[in-house]
Amino acid sequence: MHELGITQNIVAIVIEHAQGAKVQRVVLEIGKLSAILADAIQFCFDICTRNTVLAGAILEIIEIPGLAKCRQCGAEVYLDKPFGICKCGSVQLDLITGEELKIKEIEIEEVCV
Repeated sequence: MHELGITQNIVAIVIEHAQGAKVQRVVLEIGKLSAILADAIQFCFDICTRNTVLAGAILEIIEIPGLAKCRQCGAEVYLDKPFGICKCGSVQLDLITGEELKIKEIEIEEVCV
């Protein structure tokens, strides 16, 4: 399960950016064509964040659909797997979206003194 290693890297990046502040929420974008299982990331997140500034943080995952542009006719084609066929019959597609793995947002606790 490569999602464990990916989640460990996400947690490390968030910890670095939080600079010791308590993290309340993390928003990830994961492309549907990325071969990364959102459910597995969610499961691993709960384990990887124990005893860190992310403990108890909410993980929100936004799944980005696969979208490609046809080289033949220029049409945009929605994909649910890394390959597909255009309405014009062409299989020459350039991916536009769907392979993302991005930390979109980190919400940290503000301490008022």
